Amino acid sequence: MSLYQLQKFLYVLNRDQASQRRYRDEIHELLNDFDLTDEERQALVEGDIGLLYVLGVNGQILMHFAAFLGIEWFDYLELMREGIRKHGPVRAGVYAMTGGGERFTQEEKTR
Repeated sequence: MSLYQLQKFLYVLNRDQASQRRYRDEIHELLNDFDLTDEERQALVEGDIGLLYVLGVNGQILMHFAAFLGIEWFDYLELMREGIRKHGPVRAGVYAMTGGGERFTQEEKTR
């Protein structure tokens, strides 16, 4: 996985209008500018917020991509939860989960 390149792509997309136009008009050519895995490319083409979250994309970067796609805040949060249900625990980055994403503290077990 190339989390750095994935986040770099989203960082550029979030800030550059020319890249935003290319995303809409020639996404595959734009993606070729970055060293991405097939899974990452597919998630970006499909706008799969849940998978991008599970792949480890930072939420601050991801929320701007979601807004760019027209996804409302509460839907964005639910898409991240759905990503975990569908694809498993967050694999990398600052949100990486341990223990398979299960709650593991006594306080969390009682919730």
